[in-house]
Amino acid sequence: MIPARFAPLLFSVLMSIYMVTLMTLVITWVNTGLGDGFLGRWWRAFYIAWPVAFALIWIGAPRLQRLVGKLVRRPES
Repeated sequence: MIPARFAPLLFSVLMSIYMVTLMTLVITWVNTGLGDGFLGRWWRAFYIAWPVAFALIWIGAPRLQRLVGKLVRRPES
Protein backbone atom coordinates (compact mmCIF):
# COMPACT_ATOMS: atom_id res chain seq x y z
CA MET A 1 0.00 0.00 0.00
CA ILE A 2 1.03 3.59 -0.60
CA PRO A 3 1.38 5.83 2.46
CA ALA A 4 -1.48 8.31 2.95
CA ARG A 5 0.84 11.31 2.62
CA PHE A 6 1.13 10.50 -1.11
CA ALA A 7 -2.65 10.58 -1.66
CA PRO A 8 -2.73 14.06 -3.29
CA LEU A 9 0.09 13.12 -5.66
CA LEU A 10 -1.49 9.76 -6.53
CA PHE A 11 -4.86 11.42 -7.11
CA SER A 12 -3.23 13.95 -9.44
CA VAL A 13 -1.43 11.26 -11.43
CA LEU A 14 -4.51 9.05 -11.82
CA MET A 15 -6.96 11.87 -12.52
CA SER A 16 -4.67 13.46 -15.11
CA ILE A 17 -4.03 10.15 -16.89
CA TYR A 18 -7.76 9.38 -16.95
CA MET A 19 -8.79 12.84 -18.10
CA VAL A 20 -6.04 13.39 -20.67
CA THR A 21 -6.42 9.93 -22.19
CA LEU A 22 -10.11 10.41 -22.87
CA MET A 23 -9.96 14.07 -23.86
CA THR A 24 -7.06 13.74 -26.27
CA LEU A 25 -8.57 10.59 -27.77
CA VAL A 26 -11.91 12.29 -28.44
CA ILE A 27 -10.42 15.57 -29.67
CA THR A 28 -7.91 13.82 -31.94
CA TRP A 29 -10.69 11.62 -33.32
CA VAL A 30 -13.01 14.58 -33.97
CA ASN A 31 -10.30 16.71 -35.56
CA THR A 32 -8.45 14.11 -37.65
CA GLY A 33 -10.61 10.98 -37.82
CA LEU A 34 -9.62 7.40 -37.11
CA GLY A 35 -7.56 6.97 -40.28
CA ASP A 36 -3.93 6.03 -40.72
CA GLY A 37 -1.64 7.46 -38.08
CA PHE A 38 -4.39 8.03 -35.53
CA LEU A 39 -2.49 6.41 -32.65
CA GLY A 40 0.61 8.48 -33.40
CA ARG A 41 -1.39 11.71 -33.49
CA TRP A 42 -3.22 10.75 -30.31
CA TRP A 43 0.04 9.82 -28.52
CA ARG A 44 1.61 13.15 -29.47
CA ALA A 45 -1.41 15.03 -28.10
CA PHE A 46 -1.33 12.89 -24.94
CA TYR A 47 2.34 13.40 -24.09
CA ILE A 48 2.07 17.14 -24.64
CA ALA A 49 -1.13 17.50 -22.60
CA TRP A 50 -0.42 15.13 -19.72
CA PRO A 51 2.27 17.12 -17.88
CA VAL A 52 0.14 20.25 -18.13
CA ALA A 53 -2.95 18.49 -16.80
CA PHE A 54 -0.96 16.82 -14.02
CA ALA A 55 0.47 20.15 -12.83
CA LEU A 56 -2.90 21.89 -13.00
CA ILE A 57 -4.62 19.14 -11.02
CA TRP A 58 -1.82 18.86 -8.46
CA ILE A 59 -1.79 22.59 -7.86
CA GLY A 60 -5.49 23.29 -8.34
CA ALA A 61 -7.32 20.36 -6.75
CA PRO A 62 -6.72 21.35 -3.09
CA ARG A 63 -7.81 24.92 -3.77
CA LEU A 64 -10.89 23.77 -5.66
CA GLN A 65 -11.80 21.34 -2.90
CA ARG A 66 -11.64 24.19 -0.36
CA LEU A 67 -13.78 26.37 -2.64
CA VAL A 68 -16.37 23.61 -2.99
CA GLY A 69 -16.39 23.26 0.80
CA LYS A 70 -17.25 26.95 1.09
CA LEU A 71 -19.93 26.82 -1.62
CA VAL A 72 -21.77 23.70 -0.44
CA ARG A 73 -24.32 23.97 2.34
CA ARG A 74 -23.61 21.55 5.16
CA PRO A 75 -26.52 19.42 6.42
CA GLU A 76 -27.88 20.60 9.74
CA SER A 77 -27.62 18.09 12.56
